[in-house]
Amino acid sequence: MSLINTGVDSAIAIAERRRGKLGAALFAGRPESVFLRNVYALKSSNWLVVLSGFVEPVFYLLAFGYGLGKLIGGITDASGNPIPYAAYIAPALLATSAMNGAIYDSTWNVFFKMHFGKIYQAMLSTSLGPLDVAMGEIGWALARGFIYAVGFMAVVTPMGLIRSWWGLMAIPAAVLIAFGFASVGMGITSYLKNFHQMDWVNFFMLPMFLFSGTFYSLSVYPDWLRTIIEALPLYQAIAMIRGFTLGYVDGALVGHILYFVVMIVLGLLFTTKRLRALFLS
Repeated sequence: MSLINTGVDSAIAIAERRRGKLGAALFAGRPESVFLRNVYALKSSNWLVVLSGFVEPVFYLLAFGYGLGKLIGGITDASGNPIPYAAYIAPALLATSAMNGAIYDSTWNVFFKMHFGKIYQAMLSTSLGPLDVAMGEIGWALARGFIYAVGFMAVVTPMGLIRSWWGLMAIPAAVLIAFGFASVGMGITSYLKNFHQMDWVNFFMLPMFLFSGTFYSLSVYPDWLRTIIEALPLYQAIAMIRGFTLGYVDGALVGHILYFVVMIVLGLLFTTKRLRALFLS
């Protein structure tokens, strides 16, 4: 009982310190509490899901990059230099892996906690605010994105698929991608009420994966369709990481980075507002 009393006293003390401060109803400065809960959950049950997120892009790379790639010729970089097909799709698979990990954590994982585990209701009955919850969950998605990026780079670099030292920047780029998708995904999930509605997530994710320049250039599309695809977040993610791994660092990369910065800011505002409306109104 002493541990419980200590925890209660600590929560009360934190709430007292936050009282009257700007943003006290939204943020208690403790998102690490939510993050650590996910760490403990990983130790007990979720490690296989995390592992599958790493091996999936590796299997795609082996099947398409080295299988189908043997039948494909004429792949060139932005300067017209020939490159292996595997080097062309590897950055796209890394971007997709970061997206998938973030989306899983911010949709299915959040959906269960919100509607079945009632975990967020319990969290928000303490000194935690909705921004603590949002940042803690999104921080966990970032950690997964970082792990996937490091693991994938450790596999593809010895294969000679990273064509430039700029490729090291693909790791923080993958974290940025995970941040963007997680911040928006959690807010969208707050509107979903049942598992059937969750299928809409896959309905939108699969076409993005197939048609956002993952396996071939957008030059095959008519101009009007290419413009639409270029506005999608996965295309922006793939173009950013592909630029780093192939060594083409220019103003376009700055545009891709700013795209995700804006996506993160809007996503955090959106998610925080939704959590507050659902549980604190």
